Amino acid sequence: MSTKVITGKCRLSYVNIFKSRSFVEGQDAKYSVCLLIPKDDKKTLKKIKAAIDEAIQEGVSSKWNGKKPVNLKLPLRDGEEREAEAEEYEDMMFLNANSQQKPGIVDKDLNEILDPDEVYSGCWGRASINFFPFNSNGNKGIGVGLNNIQKLSDGDPLGAARASAESDFSDDFEDDEDDF
Repeated sequence: MSTKVITGKCRLSYVNIFKSRSFVEGQDAKYSVCLLIPKDDKKTLKKIKAAIDEAIQEGVSSKWNGKKPVNLKLPLRDGEEREAEAEEYEDMMFLNANSQQKPGIVDKDLNEILDPDEVYSGCWGRASINFFPFNSNGNKGIGVGLNNIQKLSDGDPLGAARASAESDFSDDFEDDEDDF
């Protein structure tokens, strides 16, 4: 058994893979992505559940004193939890993956992607991820490491629509002030 999984086609959200960042002050900067996995992708979900089970067994023997914790935090969650706030979670399972090291990022032909605008929240891709047990600050669970991303296709961008600079400033501007 392995704790590494190559997903099937999933939607990328909260894409933060070109530059590491810290979401909480004082916390280590990380690269991260939320993977939205269609509920009908039974093959990927089965691989993920098997990898989580393997990571749990690893945690029992190495992190949690020989027994599975009662309040174990698991990474794979049902999109129905978030559906009310974001419709893209409908009919999806999701998990968050992160890494302190920059993931490899390639297109469908395995060419490296260097342009941060090319991989965005809403596009479709695959991810190489690994599952691991953790025991940190009283929290015990299974975390998800981000290894690599492969962009497969474009999709509707997620989040607030952003206007272009050209459209924001297309009206004629009259400078009423000659001098300060």
